[in-house]
Amino acid sequence: MIPERRNTGRVTFERGFPVWLMAIDGTWRRNCRMMDVSETGARLVVESSIEGINLKEFFLLLSSTGLAFRRCELAWVNGEEIGATFLRQGPKKKQDRKADTEV
Repeated sequence: MIPERRNTGRVTFERGFPVWLMAIDGTWRRNCRMMDVSETGARLVVESSIEGINLKEFFLLLSSTGLAFRRCELAWVNGEEIGATFLRQGPKKKQDRKADTEV
């Protein structure tokens, strides 16, 4: 068991929530289960081998169509479990923020 080092609250899924890992360039995709999630990352159980794939950065697909996703980087690996850290988008451009506030 990995000691709790996170500062943010976590939501735990007793049986895991089905999600998918996908390469940034779309060359591979793996089924997995999200066991817990926070604002900053998730703990995942990968259902097939991750040997030989580049997990430095990947997408975590939260829907089968891929319309809901987070861009991630690998935080740790422990057997079939991996930790994903969510990458944040850069700050919006000044012009985009202005458009968001106009009605």
